[in-house]
Amino acid sequence: MSSATVPPWPQQESQATPWERFRTWRHTRPFWGGLLAILAGGPILYFPYFHLKLGQLTMAMSTTAGAGSLVIGVLLIALGLTAWFQPVVRVFCGVATTILSLISIPVSNFGGFLLGFLLGLVAGGLLVSWAPLKEEPAVEGAEFTGEQPEQAADTQLLPAQPQAADPEGQR
Repeated sequence: MSSATVPPWPQQESQATPWERFRTWRHTRPFWGGLLAILAGGPILYFPYFHLKLGQLTMAMSTTAGAGSLVIGVLLIALGLTAWFQPVVRVFCGVATTILSLISIPVSNFGGFLLGFLLGLVAGGLLVSWAPLKEEPAVEGAEFTGEQPEQAADTQLLPAQPQAADPEGQR
């Protein structure tokens, strides 16, 4: 959901329910991009340290790039949290999330078996493209009536503008 489709702030926050306050918080920051970045870090962190037990047989997915996977996964989680709590740096977080997701392909078992990679790419795109709502400037002494203000357009020619040519082509 775009932040452009919701009002920037509720009218009376003191009477808002916890769910309404969460929705307001969520709409004022890149929530979904941050959430996907956090979720992208999970598979990238998990799979290199994963041990699958099939009866008595233990299959280890450990690779030599375990430390690289750990760094990439932790950074993706940190970037998702940073985007939530510091929306001003959302573009940096989005670009860094995209780059780390791309780096995870050779480093971390094809980016967490493509799950973390794909989540990270979508998260990076959402973080880069999110924009906050612009607060409408308040006019002193004016009450909101729901109507569009009348625009007084000055249609007279300014002195620096040339006069329009008459039909015969003379000035």
